[in-house]
Amino acid sequence: MHPSPTRSRDHRTVNPNPVEPTPPVAAAAAAATPAVGAAAWPAASAAATRAGAPWWALAVVLVLAAVALWFAWQTQSRLQSLEHELVRRQQDSATLATEARVLARQSQDVSRDAAAKVALLESRVAENTLQRSQLEELLQALTRSRDENMLADIEAAVRVAVQQSLITGSTEPLLVTLKQADERLARNSQPRLERVRRAVAKDLDRVRAVAVSDIATLVIKLDEAVRLADEMPLLAQPERRRVGKAVTATGATTAAAPNPAAAPAAAGARTGKGAAASTPAASAASAAVVDGWRGEVAARWNALTQHVLDEARSLLRVTRIDDPDAMLIAPEQAYFLRENIKLRLLNARLALLARQFGTAQSDLRDVQQAVDKYFDRSSKRVVTMNELLRQVAGQARGVIVPRPDETLAALAAVTGHTGR
Repeated sequence: MHPSPTRSRDHRTVNPNPVEPTPPVAAAAAAATPAVGAAAWPAASAAATRAGAPWWALAVVLVLAAVALWFAWQTQSRLQSLEHELVRRQQDSATLATEARVLARQSQDVSRDAAAKVALLESRVAENTLQRSQLEELLQALTRSRDENMLADIEAAVRVAVQQSLITGSTEPLLVTLKQADERLARNSQPRLERVRRAVAKDLDRVRAVAVSDIATLVIKLDEAVRLADEMPLLAQPERRRVGKAVTATGATTAAAPNPAAAPAAAGARTGKGAAASTPAASAASAAVVDGWRGEVAARWNALTQHVLDEARSLLRVTRIDDPDAMLIAPEQAYFLRENIKLRLLNARLALLARQFGTAQSDLRDVQQAVDKYFDRSSKRVVTMNELLRQVAGQARGVIVPRPDETLAALAAVTGHTGR
């Protein structure tokens, strides 16, 4: 059974506890939080509906919900715009960082180039300073007088000659330089330079008194010794005496001797009186023929006997040997012995050319010992080799070249500055 509308209206009127509408302050507070308002809106509308809220309350709630949604959408838009701005700024910062790195590299390259240019400029400044000093020295040299230039040239030439003499071991460079200095001083003929000229003359006498080895002659003698190294006979392999020459000479003497039997026969043939010759003459001729035949046989027998004796003597030879090792050398070792002697002689030759007289003397002593130990000293070639070695060893002496101290001191005293 349904209630009547009148009773229902009366019931609404008589209701002693009516539901008060939501105050506007509370609605505004609810709208401040969009999410909470949006979530509470169905519940509020439902409660208002159940409580019989008026329609304007519902409208306010809807407006507040719309405002909350609008604020939420605005907040989301701002968040998205902030995110886009952050991404853009991050990209800009990355771009700026890359550009900064590029600029840093460029600045490093520029600084490196600047350092190189500074170093180049410093080198050029140093070169200019050196050129300036050289120009100053050249100007000073040009402003000197003629006599000072001459004395400076003589001093420089003497010092160079001393160095050359020390290097080569010869007094020739120093002699030539001192002679040229004496000639220049004689042409100048100034009284204040007489002291220098006297000092040059004294040094010339001292240098001329020094004995100088003739290196060219010593080298030629060593070359001759190298040639004789292949021809010297060893003690273990002596020279064989050639008896064939003696036999040939004996045969030639026999053939050249006059035949006593042929002479009368030739005389009888030349006279043409063979038919008138007497019997004693014929018998004498026949006896002479027999004697000539016997003499020829005897000469040939003697030659044969001498040849056999010479061959027998060559089989047995008595020789004085001071070192037993000399007889133990093998034929194939003889070649290396001779080559070793050649190498020693060539080393001595090079040492002489290099003015290393100590090394040359040592090599010559070794060669002399090898020749005396392994070769036959009775041979003429060995005697010649020993003589060559003795001459070279006697003349290959070091020369102490005297220093021209008096000349240098006189030059320093005249020019007014001490020697170096």
